[in-house]
Amino acid sequence: MADRYLTVAQVAELLGTTERFPRRLIAERRIVFVKVGRHVRIPESALGTFIEAHTIHPIRRSGGALRTAA
Repeated sequence: MADRYLTVAQVAELLGTTERFPRRLIAERRIVFVKVGRHVRIPESALGTFIEAHTIHPIRRSGGALRTAA
């Protein structure tokens, strides 16, 4: 068990959101979570996977220089 299990409050703090957001992710089954009795924990690796899956990378343009508005 090398993975760290985070509370909803810890996940919210890491994401810079309120606790409502990670609770909604859990309710909609959009993130992996573990139930320990009545407590809910999110594995740190699952949070990393969620962030990576929702990371948008910039579009690389071919042709070199970026155009600027005049």
